[in-house]
Amino acid sequence: MPSATSWRVKGRLLTMHRPLIMGILNVTPDSFSDGGQFFSPDAAIEHARRMRAEGADIIDVGGESTRPQGALPVDSAEELRRIIPVIEAIAESVPEVVLSIDTVKSEVARRALEAGARIVNDVSGFRLDPRMGEICADTDAGVVLMHSRGGVSEMGTYAHAEYGDVVDDVLAELGQRVEVARRSGVATDRIAVDPGIGFAKRGEHSLNMLAALPELAKWGYPIVVGVSRKRFLGEIAGVNEPAARVHATVGANVAALHRGARVFRVHDVAANRQALDVAWAIMQRETEASGRT
Repeated sequence: MPSATSWRVKGRLLTMHRPLIMGILNVTPDSFSDGGQFFSPDAAIEHARRMRAEGADIIDVGGESTRPQGALPVDSAEELRRIIPVIEAIAESVPEVVLSIDTVKSEVARRALEAGARIVNDVSGFRLDPRMGEICADTDAGVVLMHSRGGVSEMGTYAHAEYGDVVDDVLAELGQRVEVARRSGVATDRIAVDPGIGFAKRGEHSLNMLAALPELAKWGYPIVVGVSRKRFLGEIAGVNEPAARVHATVGANVAALHRGARVFRVHDVAANRQALDVAWAIMQRETEASGRT
């Protein structure tokens, strides 16, 4: 199965010599699992340091929620007020970590990249702001193009969760976003793709997309997977509280790793770091053994 081995992200080369952990840092009052916990800059910065110590390679900072209960959009000024002090402080105090900005707005992306971010994680896949591709191309940012449907307030709901064949439909729509990025001037080696688990997808859709990751891996881009604490895991495991879905998250991520995912966006860094490193070591031995036969 072909899988990407590296990802260029504004002055850094991230190599896939092991799974990459992208720690989630929501600087929001209303995110579905940790809303309000890290809303103050001091709390956010301390949490970033903790995630780095636990093994995070990337810290993904977001100032606007896309929670499944119907998120409330915020304007650029408010989003910038939330995220810029945090990005600047982390870039100065933890310079070895790669910073990502989780936004659908080109102006927020531009300012975040100036403040120290190296990756733009756009959950709309450049759908909602036509200038996003230009900004990312001009700054040589790494980009994550995620599959979703609808606007910020509805993409985390089931409002657009209707498919013919979910795998065919998602791959076709995500492929269009990749083409948009490339036409905007974003270099191929700066693109990562995310199937958008839980975004405009019911539980069965998310499971089908995780099972079909080998199809996405054939494209040759790094695959980012964000299953952390999501609703479909709770449905399978019988766990209602999002923060209690750590074990379910780990199980899904290990399965995704085996199917080609290489970047894992998580709330609980230590548990996923340990599990993915062990799974990766086994996979490497399996590869070595197959090479001897």
